[in-house]
Amino acid sequence: MGFLDGLMGNASEVDVEKLEKELAGILIEGEQIQSGYKVLRDSFLFTDRRLLLVDKQGMTGKKVEYHSIPYKSITHFSVETAGSFDLDSELKIWLSGSDEPIGKLFKKDSPIEEVQQTLATYVL
Repeated sequence: MGFLDGLMGNASEVDVEKLEKELAGILIEGEQIQSGYKVLRDSFLFTDRRLLLVDKQGMTGKKVEYHSIPYKSITHFSVETAGSFDLDSELKIWLSGSDEPIGKLFKKDSPIEEVQQTLATYVL
């Protein structure tokens, strides 16, 4: 992921093995990461049990908020692919009890279709 992509909010895929080592104390026994994406210091990942948002806070990033979303809480989602003039793809996820979606931007060559398939596998 390029630095400018991160500044613009574009997500890029990260190594699952690296995430599993980094989040060993957060994942429950038997939980497996399916895919993960990073925007600057923050990341979001799909496990076989939940969507996990990782928000690194402060200047050093030592303070971290882990936001777990069970797939059953996702009411619907949308994926918008990149076009000729709009070079970014976008993912939006709506949760039960919330009017505003969680939104993430992906650069043009990101695997947005894989993200959609992962969500569909666990939500539908």
